[in-house]
Amino acid sequence: MKLSMSEEIAVIISPNWQDYAAKYLEDCLASLAAQDYAGGFKLWLIDNASSQASLNLLQTIAGRFWPAEAYTIIANQANDGFAKGNNEALRQILAQNFTYAVLFNMDTVIDKNCLSNLVAAAETDQTIGAVQARLMMWPEQETINSLGNVTHFLGFGYCNGYKESIQNSKLNFKNLSDICYPSGAAVLLRVEALKQVGLFDEEFWMYNEDQDLGWRLALAGRRSVLAPSAVVYHKYEFSKSIKQYYWLDRNRLLAIFKNYRAATLILIAPALAVMELGLFLFAVRGGWLKEKLKVYLYWWQPRTWRYLIRARRQSQALRRVSDRQIVKLFSGRILYQEIDNPWLRLANIFFGLYWRVVKIFILW
Repeated sequence: MKLSMSEEIAVIISPNWQDYAAKYLEDCLASLAAQDYAGGFKLWLIDNASSQASLNLLQTIAGRFWPAEAYTIIANQANDGFAKGNNEALRQILAQNFTYAVLFNMDTVIDKNCLSNLVAAAETDQTIGAVQARLMMWPEQETINSLGNVTHFLGFGYCNGYKESIQNSKLNFKNLSDICYPSGAAVLLRVEALKQVGLFDEEFWMYNEDQDLGWRLALAGRRSVLAPSAVVYHKYEFSKSIKQYYWLDRNRLLAIFKNYRAATLILIAPALAVMELGLFLFAVRGGWLKEKLKVYLYWWQPRTWRYLIRARRQSQALRRVSDRQIVKLFSGRILYQEIDNPWLRLANIFFGLYWRVVKIFILW
């Protein structure tokens, strides 16, 4: 189905939690109100752990730009995380027959051509399920936040090009290009594709849920691409992410256990064991041991395995594409550019060589 560039699309801004709206929402909505997209949009605002004061603030700021009927506030009484918070809006959007849903983090500033260019990119190929904007840092607007996200074969996800100068980067940021998965901070999702593969997996709660969704889109034969001309500036703080060690470590395992074929899991098992030992030592040295033990505890729970069996069955039922095809974009290196130490560099050599050899034998 081709979209008229005058057709209304759905936009989600998420999530508000604690003081996020007070810090970020005014700039985000001002940039959204300045969009040149001819069709306009209906807006959803996500509030986690809602209070009356929080809801009043959202209404006050949104009301400066749009009439009340132009936006909907999703008020979650608990902090339901990124996945469930966005899903609450996406379920309403799917029921209203929009062609596209666009997600922006609240801590973003959106270039005026962004929505138009996201839609234009999606319209080039009906197999495209997700289009990520070119994410740049704020206020360092010539510095890259993400040119699409990369999956390490052991499940780690990271931003391609992070902290590089756009002027000096050797990465492809001038043409529409396929990526492993899109960042949930600024992404257009085709509603038809969501109906095919499902929404964010709420078990992930936060982190890697966008990786898992991108993986399921790939299993179903849907492309995820970067639209370089659609620019979003992100007030990103790496320290916010690294403090969430439990979710990052637990969820990268969920992603690989759900989405790889069993034979691929067997091939990577030795590397997975070596990595696990390294991560345990890292947790001891870095003060994350409590969080690491919580990850182990999660995998000891019968509920976890009941969930995983069900979720894996659903993911594998989507399969139209082989692991061999999907892992062409995967990496053997972990490029967390703000964690640059000799041990990581040594690990990248070992796992890079391992992956280069092992993926030759992924024939399925």
